[in-house]
Amino acid sequence: MQNIQNSTAVTSSSSVGARTGCGAALSSSSSSAAADSSGAIPEHKSSKISDGGGGVCGGSSGDSCSLHDPAAAAATKEEQPLAIHYLASFHEICIVTALLPLVTLFTCFVTAYVYQYDDVHETHCRVYNIIPSISAITGVSPQRYFWRFSIALHIGPRIPIAFVYKNYYRSQLKRISPELVPQASWLISLILVLNCIEIASLGGVTYISNRENYPVHERIFITFMICSLCYMLATIKLNGLLHAGQSLNVQQQQSIKWKKFFFVASILSTIGLLIFFAKHRFYCHDLAFSWFAFFEYLIAIANMLYHFTIIWDFPSQYMVIVQGPLENISQYLSSRPKID
Repeated sequence: MQNIQNSTAVTSSSSVGARTGCGAALSSSSSSAAADSSGAIPEHKSSKISDGGGGVCGGSSGDSCSLHDPAAAAATKEEQPLAIHYLASFHEICIVTALLPLVTLFTCFVTAYVYQYDDVHETHCRVYNIIPSISAITGVSPQRYFWRFSIALHIGPRIPIAFVYKNYYRSQLKRISPELVPQASWLISLILVLNCIEIASLGGVTYISNRENYPVHERIFITFMICSLCYMLATIKLNGLLHAGQSLNVQQQQSIKWKKFFFVASILSTIGLLIFFAKHRFYCHDLAFSWFAFFEYLIAIANMLYHFTIIWDFPSQYMVIVQGPLENISQYLSSRPKID
């Protein structure tokens, strides 16, 4: 009768362990201690239940159970659904970002020329002038606030676009010969740095006007010009490496052709700007400042349109903000068909 009670107690203890949710069995040491010489089940103070997969459960008075099963954890991740919170056409974002400063610049020029003619044509030489500079039309109010607001909206998307370009170029390194990979990788890093400096300089030259602090404004503008030209040249050189000996589609041909055109236009406009800046600054020639402003507009427009060639580099991409485990997101994106 006593033996029957002992076996019944062991069975009952095992049933309690199974009901803890761990699917566990008593360890051998606990089983052997279940039936001692006195024929009674001793009180378990530190006995543990092992689930066989890394989980450990306490064996007394309903202790909690901790589960560390890798297979169960993976199954839990697979059950978590992916939630897309934002989906937008990257192509449309790039168009708005590139055209925003161009439209704003034209609006500032027209309104300042019509309503604030005397203010925007004032120079230190006091000579005849018909074309105001960009600093002049964006330095008067209310055009100042409109221009600064527009540049703030423009700079925001430019920063992630710079890193998108970096990843876009790196994804094409596998198509070129191995001996060209180090040079192309170096150019990709250089392009990212130059692009970021150009964006920062654009913000600096916008928010530090020539009327507030002319020496700082002038130095930031020079930095912007140098980084912009170097960025254009490095991008054209990189595209030559990535597409050497390969057939290009129509969009790639358009992108490379217009990049080269706007780079040449920027170089020629920079030469003209430097010549007439010297004539205005040191000799105060009539209309010298107007020619300087004219080439300044050409440089700004060429720079904006150069960045507008992004519409051929990313014709059908989308920007997505998705929530879920990283493994699930990677698996989902790799299994989806690519949209051409």
